[in-house]
Amino acid sequence: MKLHEYQARDILEGYGVAVQPGRVARTADEAALAAKALQEEQGTSVFVVKAQIHAGGRGKGGGVKLANGLDEARARAEAMLGMQLVTPQTGPAGQKVRTVLVAAAADIEQEYYVGVTLDRARAMPVIMVSTEGGVEIEKVAEETPEKIFRIWVDPLAGLRPFQARAAAFALQLEGDAFKQGVRFVEALYRAYEGIDASLAEINPLVRTASGELLALDAKINLDDNALYRQKDLAALRDIHEEDPLEVEAGEHRLNYIRLDGDVGCMVNGAGLAMATMDMIKLAGGEPANFLDVGGSADVHTVEQGFRIILKDPNVKAVLVNIFGGIVRCDRVAAGIAEAASKVDIAVPLIVRLQGTNAEEGQKILKESGLKLETAVLLKEAAARVTQALRGAA
Repeated sequence: MKLHEYQARDILEGYGVAVQPGRVARTADEAALAAKALQEEQGTSVFVVKAQIHAGGRGKGGGVKLANGLDEARARAEAMLGMQLVTPQTGPAGQKVRTVLVAAAADIEQEYYVGVTLDRARAMPVIMVSTEGGVEIEKVAEETPEKIFRIWVDPLAGLRPFQARAAAFALQLEGDAFKQGVRFVEALYRAYEGIDASLAEINPLVRTASGELLALDAKINLDDNALYRQKDLAALRDIHEEDPLEVEAGEHRLNYIRLDGDVGCMVNGAGLAMATMDMIKLAGGEPANFLDVGGSADVHTVEQGFRIILKDPNVKAVLVNIFGGIVRCDRVAAGIAEAASKVDIAVPLIVRLQGTNAEEGQKILKESGLKLETAVLLKEAAARVTQALRGAA
């Protein structure tokens, strides 16, 4: 689950991470009041107005603006609120801006990058730091990987003091800034661990002209599997920032991710779903979604799966690939037949059933009168769905 920048900042500040002073606004008037309060508290008349969406690259799309004075802060916020902000991470449709963050501008001397995430290959958290702050870390990793310093943390031992010092050394900090850097890394790691995050990223971390280290931006992703014990943080979810079909699928406990292709996929099991998408691509098609209906699929699950898949206007054909293990193929076949009586499936439908009671399932489908094709091999099913697409075209 992703958090907005202002939410991440509040959480990190609670763990002792030094953040840039700022206030949230949802109207232009609130933005003016926020700027006035910052002026009184910080003695500044220069502000940064930031659009709050779940995507990076906001500055490139016009979602981060400097403002001189209260009137300009209000005008910047008014221009941003309600706009459809397009960034490299939102896609061409962009994302509607509903909230802005008004922050006190900082006198920046140097920018850095600090982040904590999970290294799945080593099964350990890894702290990454770089002197190349303010730039996409992916670009740094690709073009100048030697500028990223990594520290792996044993989850049983936790972050050791020498590791925090190593991170501060890697950032080339000296004197009081070095001490601040050590405290900053320690606080960020405490937050990462304490809130069950999958990512806690500061880009940029800046050193100001007065020698102060501040987080100018904050990005936190929470581990969905741990939200049951982070109920306060789970309440921060903003469904406006998520794909409506993915939100709807979650309400029916379906694991659905929307993609850019035209072949709708309904599969049981995440591994089989990934293999199905691979086979579709090898056959020359493009999957429109990842949809795992789980190991206990029933009539309701299958019906809702079809509804969600077919709500995507890009879907031109559907491939159902079920391996009968815990769930029997005849049960799934009965679900497909009943779901088809309630959902208008106006695109080519290819069904592959293998495993427990596969023959019984095939019989149910043949006797249902549904307009569909069946397949035995996954390769055959993928080939048939791409052929159906070409025929429809």
